[in-house]
Amino acid sequence: MSSLGEDHADRVDADDDWDDHGEVDGGRAKSVLLFVTRQLVDDPGAIQVDTSETRNGIKLSLRVAAGDMGKVIGRRGRVAQSIRSVVRAAGAKDGVDVLVDIVD
Repeated sequence: MSSLGEDHADRVDADDDWDDHGEVDGGRAKSVLLFVTRQLVDDPGAIQVDTSETRNGIKLSLRVAAGDMGKVIGRRGRVAQSIRSVVRAAGAKDGVDVLVDIVD
């Protein structure tokens, strides 16, 4: 009997954007990327998001199962561009510039 408000497993608070070593872990942007991607793919267990720092912000590298790659990219890359826009907006909410890279 879990509702959307009760499921906190993947929820990240704004205070948790920085890990113990002072490096950005993705925070809200990473949570949004995971949520959106899980809604699109057939195999949500295969989703991997790696976070790295860039000169201007953070880079989120998204990996999905080979069979789900087309769903994440979409026709002419429209789904991928939409994902990038939403995740970039979530990062902006935290004051972080976010780049999403979809890795095959």
